[in-house]
Amino acid sequence: MAMIAATGTVAVGLLTAFVGTSSGAVASAPHPGWEQSVRGGSGAQPQSGAKEGKRPAVKRSKPKAVPKSSRALSHHSAAGGHSVALTLDDGPHPEWTPKTLDLLRKYQIKATFCLIGPNARRYPQLVKRIVAEGHRLCDHSVDHDTGMDHEADGYQKKQILDAKSMIDKASGGARVYYYRAPGGAFTPYSRRIAADQGMRPLGWIVDPGDWKRPGVDAIVQQAKEQTRDGAVILFHDGGGDRSQSYEALRQYLPWLQEEGYGFSFPKA
Repeated sequence: MAMIAATGTVAVGLLTAFVGTSSGAVASAPHPGWEQSVRGGSGAQPQSGAKEGKRPAVKRSKPKAVPKSSRALSHHSAAGGHSVALTLDDGPHPEWTPKTLDLLRKYQIKATFCLIGPNARRYPQLVKRIVAEGHRLCDHSVDHDTGMDHEADGYQKKQILDAKSMIDKASGGARVYYYRAPGGAFTPYSRRIAADQGMRPLGWIVDPGDWKRPGVDAIVQQAKEQTRDGAVILFHDGGGDRSQSYEALRQYLPWLQEEGYGFSFPKA
């Protein structure tokens, strides 16, 4: 099985996201699948973390110290062993999030939902349902900017904290366990900001490329080939038409159970 889903060439700028992670951590591959930019653009994102020209270097300030273990990217399930941790990005979405929640309830699986701040604010009833049904919340920024690793500290901080505030308000104050940078565009600074707020930076190992909509069969095949013990799995329930993601999950989840996999949350 593949250790990581490589959905494209990893941009050089993205590699800085993983400096200072714990030894043996696996760097997440980019997945710029956000198709409806919250900031009002066309929604088209550069493929595989590509950037629109060179940006000037920015001076990094130092947030207060937090334990290194809290800043390291989490790529594995908390239970370990023959288990996996399912995560769902870019929601909540008024069509695909309810369907996904129904599917998870059918198979009695708990997952982590990585929410875009304005989407959480727009659909608070879905955020509350996610929490009520025993799933966990993850901060996935305000604008899903896959170039965040090249932005100034103040911009990164605002993207993380403003999204968390929106999620907090939508959920009624439920704990936000994780922060996942858009497209995996972490920096040492953003990881420390997240950890300071009690959010573990969240990576992944399995990325079946569902955000590209390559077809249900391709998504399922990639997911199965990449699955391994303890893996965090990346899927999407928001960011556009997720009919392929939903149908792929409908086939993939029972396969996981047939293969004897248990389900756990990611290490927090």
